[in-house]
Amino acid sequence: MIRWGIIGCGDVTEVKSGPGFQKACDSALVAVMRRDAALAEDYARRHGVPRWYADAQALIDDPDVDAVYVATPPSSHRHYTLLAAAAGKPVYVEKPMALNHDECQEMVAACRAAGVPLFVAYYRRALPRFVQVKELLDQGAIGAVRLVKIALYQPARPAEMDPDRLPWRVQPEIAGGGHFVDLASHTLDLLDYALGPIQSAQGFAGNQAGLYPAEDVVTGSFVFRAGVQGVGAWCFSAYAAHDSVEIIGERGKISFSTFGVDDPVRLVTPGGVDELHISHPPHVQQPLIQTVVDELLGRGRCPSTGESAARTSWVMDQML
Repeated sequence: MIRWGIIGCGDVTEVKSGPGFQKACDSALVAVMRRDAALAEDYARRHGVPRWYADAQALIDDPDVDAVYVATPPSSHRHYTLLAAAAGKPVYVEKPMALNHDECQEMVAACRAAGVPLFVAYYRRALPRFVQVKELLDQGAIGAVRLVKIALYQPARPAEMDPDRLPWRVQPEIAGGGHFVDLASHTLDLLDYALGPIQSAQGFAGNQAGLYPAEDVVTGSFVFRAGVQGVGAWCFSAYAAHDSVEIIGERGKISFSTFGVDDPVRLVTPGGVDELHISHPPHVQQPLIQTVVDELLGRGRCPSTGESAARTSWVMDQML
């Protein structure tokens, strides 16, 4: 049994991740922490968690906590990861992994020196829909892959119209950038998993709408180690939403959306079009959490590590 403690029991832990630690096999959530003690106590009461803290070090030092999940904004990922590593406890940290690639490298080095594993919550690596995409590629469903095209557009959000109350996700000192680092990281990491690491990347970033300090438009190009080339365009002040990823091969194409809940995976070949409708589980991080638990118990491997997540941060740094 792996007993977990959460540092930062905010919105992401309510449905996406928190219950996953309780429902995964041989896993239990035994403690949570939030700087606001009343909110920490409320979360523990509502989710049936035995203990709560307002101090992260106290949670890390709890002898009943075997492993730590860091679910705070990126600006504190490095700090809490280093504290957990110093205490000899495995770490599962939210994405993006840190503010930049240099911080990621510090986290990887600290955990390696302490002899503890470091995992990152790029949970799409374990979601059935995207596992199917990787299987199609591994099976050669479209032959040799030639090109990847990413397009993600969204309108500006109402909360971003008030400069005095901006969400933390568009404050670079907290998030490491804007919606690009929050959302594009999922797609870029998934492609790292499906096609192998990106070895070269470049891009242009701008702030066209001027609503907040972070970038709101990014275009980029990249090359995988296998020679596959890719292009991407991300805009967060567009007239409407659009989300598509195309993986183009010598004998067909695989297309999907990174964030669509009901969108199918489409396999297009000379033989026709196959649409694969694969639903997400209720708690989207649970499949990845299960792989973390299995690795900690010596019976499997987690596909999302500090090393793989650091590569994604490196790619975003190049584009920004």
